[in-house]
Amino acid sequence: MGDGHLSVMRVGVVGAGSWGTAVANLLADKGLEVLLWCREEEVEVSIKEKRENELFLPGVRLSNNIEPTLEISDLRGVDFLVNAVPVQYIRSVWEDFVSPNVPVVNLSKGLEVRTKERVSQIFEDMGCSEYAVLSGPSFAKEVAVKKPTAVVVASEDPKISVFVRDVFAADYFRVYSHTDVVGVEIASALKNVMAIAAGISDGLGLGHNARASLINRGLFEMARFGIACGAKAETFWGLAGMGDLVLTCTGDLSRNRRLGLAIGRGATLKEALSSFRGVVEGVETVRAVVEMARDMEVEMPISEEVYRILFEGKEPRESVSDLLRRELKWETFPML
Repeated sequence: MGDGHLSVMRVGVVGAGSWGTAVANLLADKGLEVLLWCREEEVEVSIKEKRENELFLPGVRLSNNIEPTLEISDLRGVDFLVNAVPVQYIRSVWEDFVSPNVPVVNLSKGLEVRTKERVSQIFEDMGCSEYAVLSGPSFAKEVAVKKPTAVVVASEDPKISVFVRDVFAADYFRVYSHTDVVGVEIASALKNVMAIAAGISDGLGLGHNARASLINRGLFEMARFGIACGAKAETFWGLAGMGDLVLTCTGDLSRNRRLGLAIGRGATLKEALSSFRGVVEGVETVRAVVEMARDMEVEMPISEEVYRILFEGKEPRESVSDLLRRELKWETFPML
């Protein structure tokens, strides 16, 4: 990533959902010229005419430095690109658009079901040579109204990590740099699965003890899986791991938690999904995670039960009983 004063930098944000729009506005408020690619024409019109994304981020006044567009080709020539497209659609949107000389900062969380790849691997397949991932406890609505938030940005190249950190940091948006891309991406993906589980628990009315226990054991499960994939254990105790896990499992702005709540209260997966406009990443992620865990022989009891509830029609209360009746054992800490 090259140097340059923020006020003369141009950035392209691909994806105008709630998070993409919030990050676009954060950068625009800092003086960057932001080109925002919108999939929906109504979003492009809303931003252009009303300076508001009425569909995905209603009630937030957007900077005049944001220029919405329906043509992704308009984003060519920017200093760096930001991906806010849901993981399962990245290849179809970005195909033939990635340039090895233009850095990509990824915001999306999940694993590609077809290939079982992390987002960094998807972009590497498409020829991206400069990549960073930004993650952490960060609801779009709260960032958009400038509530205090802390996140982490990871890149295998420390210079890229520091550059992105400095570009994205604001007086309400604290950014830490990191180099464990694998750990940050795995933590970001799996916390959504655990949030579905936490939502199911709360939907069943199992109480605070159950939710806290599930969050803790979910963190251990995330770390076990991540370590098997080459991540560092300590990454899971940080913002992308424990930080985002706590937020997503307890905050009602979480789509994954809300989906779990609906299922815990008796809805089918199809019925629960019908109430969401945006993508619920944990649903697809758990399919990839369970298959990978079985291949790697990594124990993932919570993820397995979420998968069985969502895709095999298992009764949630039966899953709870099966988790509680597992063999008793010592509490051990992954790789510590």
